[in-house]
Amino acid sequence: MSVVNRDLNVVVLMGGWSSEREVSLMSGRGVAGALRTRGWSNVTEVDMDRNVAQVLAGLRPDIVFNALHGHPGEDGTVQGMLDLMQIPYTHSGLSTSAIAIDKELTKLLLVPAGVRMPKGTMIASERLFEGDPIPRPYVLKPVNEGSSVGVAIVTDESNYGNPIGRDTVGPWNDFDELLAEPFIAGHELTVAVLGDEALCVTELKPKQGFYDFDSKYTDGMTEHVCPAQVPEPIAQAMLDMALLAHRALGCKGASRSDFRWDDTQGEAGLYLLEVNTQPGMTPLSLVPEQARQRGISYGELVERIIAEALGDGPAK
Repeated sequence: MSVVNRDLNVVVLMGGWSSEREVSLMSGRGVAGALRTRGWSNVTEVDMDRNVAQVLAGLRPDIVFNALHGHPGEDGTVQGMLDLMQIPYTHSGLSTSAIAIDKELTKLLLVPAGVRMPKGTMIASERLFEGDPIPRPYVLKPVNEGSSVGVAIVTDESNYGNPIGRDTVGPWNDFDELLAEPFIAGHELTVAVLGDEALCVTELKPKQGFYDFDSKYTDGMTEHVCPAQVPEPIAQAMLDMALLAHRALGCKGASRSDFRWDDTQGEAGLYLLEVNTQPGMTPLSLVPEQARQRGISYGELVERIIAEALGDGPAK
């Protein structure tokens, strides 16, 4: 990696108004703090609002570190604005972000490229009461949300009714388009990719239920096993699949691929669920955790992501 110029004017864009606002603020503050600790003298934290273009025009940054999560920082909207303003920024670009945030579009691109993903069925939330879209147990998730927002596991024993009642209250109620996928029993795993290298495999063991929003962002709710204690062929298959997905989507900087593995099925039970183009960047998030496992400090990780965005080579 080329040596980055620590005199550059950096804006860390964070916050916003998505359901992941608080996590984004933690990511942004962590990134800004790491840069200042490493000697960057011109770092400004910007809590994004609808006047962000005017704010950026006044600050005239050399680069924006995109620490936003969810809409509009992860779906191509902010990326398009920065492209129009000709401001370099970290992580993936407009088209990659717009595709990756949409779970159905992601499948259409990745499955033909050789990535194993669960078959999904699209359904309008208002039609759920007409009958199950696929046999139970299955997972219902909004088409274009992250961090397990709006996700529900529907089983014969669930409290959603069978069939789901017209007036049933569920996590999906705030969303119009849903994706139904077969529930895959087994292990919850994740792989971070930095630049052009898959880092390692982490197993996620939530203390209760599944790996939902609260399990992800509440301290002590989930045990991280890094590196995951899985057979080497399974670990390698995940590393290969995550890197293939990163490349096929055209991701830049860091991405994180989430998996489920049914250990009774061997490698055939391994499925990629989704690719996160704006993964959490708090010092305790999964990507920094895997980077540390590979001997990369949090501050060095942040600098590598910036270096790639500036065209100083891949984030190796």
